Amino acid sequence: MNVHTQTDTSVLLRERDGPIAILTLNRPAARNSLSEALLIALSEAWHDIAADKSVRAVVLTGNGPAFCAGHDMKEMTARRSDADGGRAYFRTLMTTCSAMMQQIVHLPQPVIAAVQGVATAAGCQLVASCDLAVASSAAKFATPGVDIGLFCSTPMVALSRNVSRKHAMEMLLTGDMVLADRAAEIGLVNRIVPAGEELAAAIALAKQIAAKSSYTLKIGKQAFYQQAEMSLAAAYAHASEVMTENMMARDAEEGICAFIDKRTPTWEDR
Repeated sequence: MNVHTQTDTSVLLRERDGPIAILTLNRPAARNSLSEALLIALSEAWHDIAADKSVRAVVLTGNGPAFCAGHDMKEMTARRSDADGGRAYFRTLMTTCSAMMQQIVHLPQPVIAAVQGVATAAGCQLVASCDLAVASSAAKFATPGVDIGLFCSTPMVALSRNVSRKHAMEMLLTGDMVLADRAAEIGLVNRIVPAGEELAAAIALAKQIAAKSSYTLKIGKQAFYQQAEMSLAAAYAHASEVMTENMMARDAEEGICAFIDKRTPTWEDR
């Protein structure tokens, strides 16, 4: 694994393990809450990774006992002294956060969350926004805004696209913590591993995925999220067009020939 490309005082650490980019939320004293600086750092990281063809998959994790505790409430509360009571700042902050979450969905590379601890509110949203999630058996998840009079409306968007409506509503209406096993049952995370093994497991999964054609992964991820917002007929029509284009790609021709010839394919990512 390569050394950090930023100092340990940065709110976001970036590392490389071969073709895998590893991003680490680095505000452990603040439970990795999404300060304005951290949101900007994440947005910049996604922008850089999207343009870097040497990155084939991404792992997102956090330093300290918490994965991410959501928005930085102290930072937000300080803006209530603004002339408008903080309205303009809150709107900008929520828009910035929502745009950053959508960057994950639109990223060409798959993103895997490695959740070592608590992920609440926008932290739970961050997990739900990732394509896959590997969680420690000690991890917990919640959208507890309702307990402080602030419904988790933006986390709701990602959450409701990962779990069924009733499970999402239960989390949103009660604010209760969901243990790792239950999070896996309802589809919020993919795998549960012993505490302390979640990062290694996420990197191993990322490397397995990174061995595929990056071209194929890119168009597949894009099509997955596009069809999910369509009607059944429109989704099939769109997927048929995507698959037709995919069949014309060099890697599809190579992969099919390799399958027929019983050999390992050589990808060119095109």
